Amino acid sequence: MRSATVTRKTHETDIAVTVDLDGTGQYDNQTGVGFFDHMLDQLARHALIDMTVRAAGDLHIDDHHTVEDTGIALGQALAQAVGDKTGIRRYGSCLLPMDDALVRAALDISGRPYLVWNVALPSAKIGTFDTELVREFFQAFSTHGGLTLHVDALHGINVHHIAEAAFKSVARALRDALEVDARTAKAIPSTKGAL
Repeated sequence: MRSATVTRKTHETDIAVTVDLDGTGQYDNQTGVGFFDHMLDQLARHALIDMTVRAAGDLHIDDHHTVEDTGIALGQALAQAVGDKTGIRRYGSCLLPMDDALVRAALDISGRPYLVWNVALPSAKIGTFDTELVREFFQAFSTHGGLTLHVDALHGINVHHIAEAAFKSVARALRDALEVDARTAKAIPSTKGAL
C-alpha cells in the first residue's frame, strides 16, 4: 500500500493529510481557502492520487500559514507513501495548455529537494487568494516531498489559468513519476541503489 497519513499541529495551523498514490484521483480537501481547495482538487484528480486534506488555520491573519503548512504536510505524506522508491519511474514532465496559459513542469522524485519557479502571475489576487502563495505551496511541497521540481509558465494572460495550469502540469508530471514501471518493479531507479 503506497499510502500515508500525516498530521501537523502548530500554534498557527492544525492539518491532517491522507494520500493514496495508487488511487483514481478522488479528493476531499477542506482548508477554508476556497481557491486553494480547488487547486488541491486539481492536483489529486490529475495525479490520480486519492487525497483528503483537513486544515484549520489562522485565516483571520491571512492564508499564508494554512497554504504553506498544507504543502509541508502533503510533501511529507508523499515522501512516506513512496517509501524507498522501489519500482517508480522517478521522472515526470508535462507541457500543459489551459486556454491562454501554457505551463511546463518537470520533476524528479530524487530525495534532493530543489524548486525552480519561473511563473509570473500578473495580478496579486485571484478573488481573495494571494497569488504569491502558489509558489509558497510548491516550495513547501517540493522541499518536504524530496522533489526536484521545475515549473515554467511559457504563456499566459489570465492569472487563474496560469495558476491552475501550474497545479495540473505538476500533477501530470507526478502521475508519470510515481507510476510503477513493470520492467523495473523491484528496482530502485538509480545506479546508486538508493534514493
